[in-house]
Amino acid sequence: MTTHLLTINQQLKSHKIRRILLIEDNDVNRMLLSDYLSYCGYDVQSLSKGSAFFSTIERFQPELMLLDLKLPDIDGYSLLEQIQKKPGFSKIPIIVVSAFAFKADQERAMNLGARHYFVKPVNLNNLIITIEEEFTERYV
Repeated sequence: MTTHLLTINQQLKSHKIRRILLIEDNDVNRMLLSDYLSYCGYDVQSLSKGSAFFSTIERFQPELMLLDLKLPDIDGYSLLEQIQKKPGFSKIPIIVVSAFAFKADQERAMNLGARHYFVKPVNLNNLIITIEEEFTERYV
């Protein structure tokens, strides 16, 4: 599996650098995901709260977002609802990475515009493959 991840990493580094916004309140999870995505060649901006979410989107202009649903200052579902009301932002693919494992949580997030849903602890290999599929689909 390590060899497979290294192969994926080499392929990613040959592509255009893509911007990913990571919204995760857990410091360890945020650091690990951010470091891993950076290692894979992505330009990552991370937030621990939803309060700076929209100003960060405008400034950073992410091409994809990873969103935790349980944040200290705002519900992730509320962010998904607000994103769908903003035409420019609603086109950005959102991948939910959450500890909420119930099917109802997944269905609610997908109904609010999430493209994919991963339950923590996330398989990094599957996450990277999904991210790359989103970029390939979006830019082909």
